[in-house]
Amino acid sequence: MPEVDSARERGVDAGGSPVNYLVTGATGFIGRFLVERLLARGGTVYALVRPGSHDRLEALRSRWNVGPHRVVAVSGDLAEVGLGVSDEMLAVLRGRIHHLFHLAAIYDMAAPAESLFTANVEGTRHVVELANTIGAGCVHHVSSIAAAGRHPGIFREDMFEEAGDFQDPYSESKHEAEALMRRECQRPWRVYRPGVVVGHSRTGEMDKVDGPYYFFKLIQRLRESLPPWTPLVGVEGGQANLVPVDFVAAALDHIAHQPGLDGRAFHLVDPKPRTAGEAMNLFARAAHAPEFALRLDAKVANVLPGPLRSALAKLPPVRRIADQVLADLGIPRSVLGFLGHPTRFDCRDAQRALAGSGIEVPPLEDYAHRLWDHWERNLDPDLFRDRSLGHAVRGKRVLITGASSGIGRAAARKIGEAGGIVILVARNRDKLREVQTSIEKAGGVAHVHSADLSDLGSCDALVREVVEQHGGVDVLVNNAGRSIRRSLSLSQERFHDFERTMQLNYFGAVKLILGFLPGMKQRRSGHVINVSSIGVQTSPPRFSAYVASKAALDAFSRCAASELVEDGIAITTIHMPLVKTEMIAPTKIYEAFPTISADEAADLVCGAVVDRPKRVSTRLGVFGQVAYAMAPKAVDVVLNTAFRLFPDSAAARGEKARGKEEVSAEAVAFAHMIPGVHW
Repeated sequence: MPEVDSARERGVDAGGSPVNYLVTGATGFIGRFLVERLLARGGTVYALVRPGSHDRLEALRSRWNVGPHRVVAVSGDLAEVGLGVSDEMLAVLRGRIHHLFHLAAIYDMAAPAESLFTANVEGTRHVVELANTIGAGCVHHVSSIAAAGRHPGIFREDMFEEAGDFQDPYSESKHEAEALMRRECQRPWRVYRPGVVVGHSRTGEMDKVDGPYYFFKLIQRLRESLPPWTPLVGVEGGQANLVPVDFVAAALDHIAHQPGLDGRAFHLVDPKPRTAGEAMNLFARAAHAPEFALRLDAKVANVLPGPLRSALAKLPPVRRIADQVLADLGIPRSVLGFLGHPTRFDCRDAQRALAGSGIEVPPLEDYAHRLWDHWERNLDPDLFRDRSLGHAVRGKRVLITGASSGIGRAAARKIGEAGGIVILVARNRDKLREVQTSIEKAGGVAHVHSADLSDLGSCDALVREVVEQHGGVDVLVNNAGRSIRRSLSLSQERFHDFERTMQLNYFGAVKLILGFLPGMKQRRSGHVINVSSIGVQTSPPRFSAYVASKAALDAFSRCAASELVEDGIAITTIHMPLVKTEMIAPTKIYEAFPTISADEAADLVCGAVVDRPKRVSTRLGVFGQVAYAMAPKAVDVVLNTAFRLFPDSAAARGEKARGKEEVSAEAVAFAHMIPGVHW
């Protein structure tokens, strides 16, 4: 009957009347694009809508530019028998629905099992009940490739019972839902198994974090930590099988209107899928982040016997460590199983049904940048956190050492103006009073406590005083420090240089940490911020005394942090680049160096207060660590070049500076090539 077939393709019945559709999940991600295509055929769409979602449907009507006569709301709920559709609406639908599209489901690997089975399995049961009641022309059930479980090898479109090894509730629920459709639907039916649905290939639009998006935060952090040309080691993984939502909607619409395909399943997947490792690299490239140059086969872990791997994974310490890493990155444990997924999906039936339509999966490299851009602008979880300084410090006691000048003064003003109770510490009480006055004029609260942190007795007295007057501190910022730039050849008779820097930069800071820890432990809350140096990461010559003292504090912090995790106390180390402050003023060659201002440095401190990260570093600093780990002798040669380019200052030689110190063009170029490092 060629006339009937042609009519179905045009969206009209055999008599030339427009076709009517009933769609569950019409307001969902795939649904909104499918409905748009169905409307273009000229028919009427009846959209199942929960009582509380009518506003959402109304907003979509505006997007589709249609009125309620073209998209008719059908009040109902997946959880109710027969979807809870009223008798009056049943009378309207009975015998009038040519196509029923069942899209409503929970597409979330991280959702609780009970919710998944209620929505996906029981919801499908109730859809089948309704379809049988109203005599729907054809029921189009949108399943998922997850319904195959972890079938080894190729899973064809005509396979179903062969599925198995379900290692997560989501996959099991999708398999059971499809089984129910096949077993209980008395109307003609078709099944569609899309791959992992991602955003629109032309706009990047996506409605939630799912699938590969769970790994975007990892890519973002790598971008923030390392230069984009840094080679990384990753996992190759199995086939990722990503498909953009516009392809899925177009394929659903086209195949549904093709004749003679009832009782069959169609894999809406990429016929040339990327591996998980290849997909990660494409997204890393889109994000301008480092790529995984070496990707290992996930099966490399199979060198250990299966029972041993399983036993190790179940050990409480192993699970705790893994859970913390995954939590930090926002990656559900269930998602990891798809990195080494063993199943490959044949899609020849779907390809034949789409032949000549022009509907095909675009190459991921053509639209990965759009997906990344949309995620970073709209879905990045950090966008929805209150990351304001005011939210982080309002009403909290923040003690800042070295607060009379430079970084400490600038940070104190920002925190005070944001609502923090700032406890200002330095030796010079008069200068602290000036900072206090500026904070109070801006409406903030500040307290002055004079102390010499190179004197351990003074440190003890400071702790007692602060605890007695303020009850302790919530945030301790160890900012006070002493820097000495002097070559070893000029340090032979100056051992006190090493003692002085260690006394203030290390012992003084540790004394304060130990003093305020008991109160933080009792409150099970606290934050210690140590202002360290990029020098710890890059090991510049002439700074052996300074860098060693900062490195000691870094090492102390790393060891202490592991003891304090359960107490709710965080320790942040800021590897500060070269800052233009009074401390570097005696070294006149720094006047020709690229530096950041004290205000910019204070922003790093304030950012640490807000985010409580483990470490704040520049990309150059991290690269310095990586380079030294990989090629220490080569790094020594580079640093020796710097040693020869930048001589000891007049102050280091014990001489009085006479005007501006001359710096060679080569030295200036070197300093600008590696900005922020103390040379």
